Amino acid sequence: MIDHIGLEKFKDKGMTGVFFLVGGFFLLLLFVLVVYIIVNGFEGIDWKLFSFTEYGIGNQFFNTVYLVFLSLVISVPLGVATGVYMVEYAKQGRITKFLQISIETLSSLPSIVVGLFGYLVFILMTHSRWNLMAGALSVSILSLPLIATTTVDALKALPIVFKEGSFALGATHWQTIYHVLLPATTPRIITGVILAAGRGFGEAAALLYTAGMSTDIDWHNWNLFSQTCPLNPFRPGETLALHIWGARTEALAPNAAQIANLSSAVLVIMVFTFSIVSRILSNRISKKMGSL
Repeated sequence: MIDHIGLEKFKDKGMTGVFFLVGGFFLLLLFVLVVYIIVNGFEGIDWKLFSFTEYGIGNQFFNTVYLVFLSLVISVPLGVATGVYMVEYAKQGRITKFLQISIETLSSLPSIVVGLFGYLVFILMTHSRWNLMAGALSVSILSLPLIATTTVDALKALPIVFKEGSFALGATHWQTIYHVLLPATTPRIITGVILAAGRGFGEAAALLYTAGMSTDIDWHNWNLFSQTCPLNPFRPGETLALHIWGARTEALAPNAAQIANLSSAVLVIMVFTFSIVSRILSNRISKKMGSL
C-alpha cells in the first residue's frame, strides 16, 4: 500500500515536471521570438519612420487601431448577444445545435475566404471602393464566433445561485442577465475580446480585398465625409499587417526591409500592450465583483 502511494506521488511529480517543461519551452520560445522581432525592428532605426507621413508608419498604426476598434464595436455586442441567446433563451434542440455548428464552421473559415466574401458583399454589391468599414466587417466575421463561444462558456460556468438569488429578489429574467450574469462573466468575456482583437491586429488576408493597400490622410481635415479625414470609416486604410506584407513583396524603396521590420516590432508591442491593459482591467473588475 505504501509503495503504491509512493509510486502515484512519483508519477504525479513526474507529469507535473513534464508539463512545467512544456510550458517553459513555449514561454521561452515566445520570449526569444518577441525579443528578436523588437531588436531587429529597432536596430539602426531611422526615427523619421515613426512620422505620420507617406514616409513613416504612423498612418498605418492609426489605421490598425481604428479598424480593430470598429470591428470590436460590431462583433462584441453581436457575439455577447448570441451567447446570451444560446444559453438563456434558446431551447436545447435542433436550433441550438444548428447555431453551434454554424459558429464552429464560421470559426474555421480561412481568412482569405472571408476576405473574398467581404470583397463581394461589402465592396462589389455596395458599389464602393476599398474602405476601413468593409475591412472591419470582414474582421468581425472572424471575431464573432470567438466572442460568442467565450460568452457561452462563461455563462455556463456561473454557479446557479447567481440566477436563483436574483430571481428570489424579484428581478426579471432580463434584469438578471443585465445586472447579474453579464457583470459576473465580464472578465472571461474580456479574454475573448483580447483574442479577437489580437486576430484583428495581425489580420492581412481578409483586409487585402476590403481595406485596401493605400492610405491618404490629412490630419488637418476633420470633415467626416472627406476621403482624407482620419476618422472617416469609408476611406481606404492600409494597416500595419498589410504594410509588412507590401514592404516584403512589392515595395521598391531601398529601406523596405527596415520598414517591414519596424512595422513588425510596433505591431508586436501594440498587441502586448493591448493584452496587458485588458488583463489589468479584467483583474480590477474581478476584484470589484469579488468585494460585492
